[in-house]
Amino acid sequence: MPRIALHATTRAAARTNASLWTIQAVLALVFLFAGGMKLVVPIEMLKGPVPLPGAFLRFSGVCEVSGALGLVLPGLLRIRTGLTPLAASGLVIIMIGATTVTLIGGMVAPAAIPAVVGLLAVTVAYGRRRVAPLSERSHRDLGSVGRGRRVEERKAA
Repeated sequence: MPRIALHATTRAAARTNASLWTIQAVLALVFLFAGGMKLVVPIEMLKGPVPLPGAFLRFSGVCEVSGALGLVLPGLLRIRTGLTPLAASGLVIIMIGATTVTLIGGMVAPAAIPAVVGLLAVTVAYGRRRVAPLSERSHRDLGSVGRGRRVEERKAA
């Protein structure tokens, strides 16, 4: 009987992990696109209903691209995986600002888009911190890299 419970728990954990990875990938694509546009499009084309300084828009683009990379790279490389919930938290702050600016601009319905994106980022931040944290690469995994490999070869000889 405990074997069945363990199997169900393992399947649920795998589903949770897969769901979080899916959300992370979608958010990374969204923020890479949005942030990349803010970095390459002329400032005049980025003007919205609420005037924001060009330097702020560029800074926002850098933050969004950095956050997108922070959502996926730590988990893929299994290095500093605690940065993933931190990146998601930073993106939540950006989306709170985006929702607020959209509402100030008098657009109530379009404000739902950054609000939903922000809720997805909250899901990743909470999920990767509390529910299904990403594991770090172990020293054993690093054994074939650089000096560690030579140490193992000497031990084997």
